[in-house]
Amino acid sequence: MSSCSELTIFKVSKENIPKVIALSLLIIDEINANETVITSHNILQKTDNEEELCWHLTWINKEAAQLNTEKWPNLPSTKALMSLVGEKVYYGHFVDVA
Repeated sequence: MSSCSELTIFKVSKENIPKVIALSLLIIDEINANETVITSHNILQKTDNEEELCWHLTWINKEAAQLNTEKWPNLPSTKALMSLVGEKVYYGHFVDVA
């Protein structure tokens, strides 16, 4: 089975960026608590707009990504993270095609 990449872009005010990064790492740990389903991750900042942060997650497969998308609202740190996010600009999953 092929891995699955997730890209999520959040708009975050400058003063909330450190908290959002910390909560992002905590959420990844929460997702991986029982089984490692995210095998790598990057939290990126847009080069021409520092108020846009991007999650680039690599999931073990698209099924794991979908299952955890369904669990997202109930993760312990989700509400805290989303209270600091001004806008979710983009969200999507991708698989290799070539």
